[in-house]
Amino acid sequence: MRFILIDKVVSLEAGKQIKAVKNVSLSEEYLADHFPTFPVLPGVLLLEGLIESASWLVRESENFTHSMILLEQARNVKYKSFLAPGAQIQYTVDAKTIEENVSNFVGVGVSQGERIVEARFGLRHFNLADDNSAMATVDARVIENLKERWKLLA
Repeated sequence: MRFILIDKVVSLEAGKQIKAVKNVSLSEEYLADHFPTFPVLPGVLLLEGLIESASWLVRESENFTHSMILLEQARNVKYKSFLAPGAQIQYTVDAKTIEENVSNFVGVGVSQGERIVEARFGLRHFNLADDNSAMATVDARVIENLKERWKLLA
């Protein structure tokens, strides 16, 4: 199963802030199990929406320098409410720092004026070729695919 937790980037201020939206559809596979009689977007996927938003902010701010952007740490994650099918969540992520290989953020997800999720988190960014130069072609292919997806989101 492939998870893409951002449907559209609403605004981006390079190096500072990104706003993105996710529409929750009943057709999303994981909702059949989470929970069958009360389907809601799993909390970990709410957090992933914040992380994906921040990752796009890093990519755009650094001109797609790194193929890999991964969660390094999450702190103060708070889930305030549920997000059911038919709802839309807007993620707002503010960069505290974006450095060469690490970045830190504060993010919040809001639906219909209600906070659903909020967190402080850090990302690590790198290329596979940093440890193995033979992976440079993989890095290039991943970055090209990300640039193509960016065209659909922005």
